[in-house]
Amino acid sequence: MYPPSGSVRVLHVAAGNLFGGVERMLLGIADAQQPEDCAHDFALCFDGRVARELRERGADPRVLGAVRFSRPASVWRARRALRRVLASTTYDVVICHAPWPCALAAPVVRQARRPLFMWVHDLPQPDAWPERKVHRHPPDRFICNSHFTAEAVRRWTPEVPRDVIYPPVLPNPPLRGEERRRVRASAGATERTTAIVLASRLERYKGHHVLLRAAMRLRGDFAIWIAGAPQRPHEAQYLAELHQLAADPALGARIRFVGDRADVRRLIAAADIHCQPNTAPEPFGIAFVEALYAGVPVVTTGIGGATEIVDRHCGVLLREPGEAALAEALQQLIDNRAARLALGAAGPSHAQQVSDPEARLREMCAIVRAQVSAVSVA
Repeated sequence: MYPPSGSVRVLHVAAGNLFGGVERMLLGIADAQQPEDCAHDFALCFDGRVARELRERGADPRVLGAVRFSRPASVWRARRALRRVLASTTYDVVICHAPWPCALAAPVVRQARRPLFMWVHDLPQPDAWPERKVHRHPPDRFICNSHFTAEAVRRWTPEVPRDVIYPPVLPNPPLRGEERRRVRASAGATERTTAIVLASRLERYKGHHVLLRAAMRLRGDFAIWIAGAPQRPHEAQYLAELHQLAADPALGARIRFVGDRADVRRLIAAADIHCQPNTAPEPFGIAFVEALYAGVPVVTTGIGGATEIVDRHCGVLLREPGEAALAEALQQLIDNRAARLALGAAGPSHAQQVSDPEARLREMCAIVRAQVSAVSVA
């Protein structure tokens, strides 16, 4: 049983050099937190977009300094900065988001005698050096973003307790009227066009190339929006490949690369279908939740964490990421507006059930209290 309620203070540690679902979740925590129950602070190594957007929300992050593990001096500087942060404020727990920041923070957090959690957002790669460091000096507890991820963590480090908490995601209201028309026009679509959006980082396993090849089989008035910009060299190479696919005459001018938009949640809400045909399992899928909140049906592959978010009432789960099967599913939704609307109508309540931010943060705070109570009893 969890101890009585009471305010606890959490420090979230993340890299901060990339921007994707994890970073959107951190922004959601900053927006949804209720300090009288659980206060959340943030420490980042890199002063980039996520740091800037946290400041815009009034959650001024502590910047530890750019870190390269190949440069020991940068690691020492960041650890000294984290040591000062922990000395300045009493935190009940430190939560590291991913193995890399956990490997960085663990020695300092241990020295400060604070409980250390790691929120697992991706499947662990046991042979990667950050995971090897974490495995040798594991946290006190794992928080896993899905049951699918938790099973992979169990196989990797079975001796460490783990909990499943779906990422808290802020509601993404549907767009109506003139606002919807304006956002769609900015991406080159009219109200008559069936707009299909894929909003994610430019990772191959997300299936952008599968979507573009399937699009060559589609008929009717449709458009595909690819949202996202490369953040690493392999993503830039993948984007170049996608541009080559989009240049196929069979696609005409239906593909629009909209880049890294600050209003990506509104872009999702302005679409008619969110399609991400994964070729490998998604650990969770925050963009799926954002689409469902907005009343936009999701088409994805029925593998990984997606099966814990999407069902037949609010989307389509493909048996495999084949071009023919994907084209068939999309064509049915293009041709049948009533079916799209019916799936979309079930989305908001489903998204809230999965990722209601207040409920998920309460779960997280309860686990923190339980850990603090266990430590105090010991």
